[in-house]
Amino acid sequence: MPSFDIVSEIDKQELRNAVDQANKEISTRFDFKGSDARIEQAEYVLSVYADDDFKLNQVFDILNGKLAKRGIDVRAIEMGKIDKISGNKVKQTVTMKVGVESERAKKIVKLLKDSKLKVQASIQGDAVRVTGAKRDNLQEAIALIKKSVTDFPLQYQNFRD
Repeated sequence: MPSFDIVSEIDKQELRNAVDQANKEISTRFDFKGSDARIEQAEYVLSVYADDDFKLNQVFDILNGKLAKRGIDVRAIEMGKIDKISGNKVKQTVTMKVGVESERAKKIVKLLKDSKLKVQASIQGDAVRVTGAKRDNLQEAIALIKKSVTDFPLQYQNFRD
């Protein structure tokens, strides 16, 4: 029976490359001379440091540009709150959302059931598996989901006939 998986993944190596490129640009830019602006990475959690809120926004602009060039969807970014460290220095934690959380997966399953397409959707951990009798039905399901879910990056993998 034909099937495919709906997932949300980020290539960890591309994320590391984007962070490294952003740090390199920050270290060479004139407006960051003598500044403590940097980005540190631990798995899918980034810590962004800057001297003040203005420079923090500039660091995010650089990071967003590098992520986009590396093919990482910026809709996967979840901003944390801004913490004051010492003096004017600030730190913000950024989490890269990976996996389709259960609430969003339930919405996708409900969307497919309400659409009256001849497909079945089931939640498999942090992915949604969609099966159907015909390949055309699965392609219609992909088109429906692409049109309906625009606030979160999704990939369609493991397409089997």
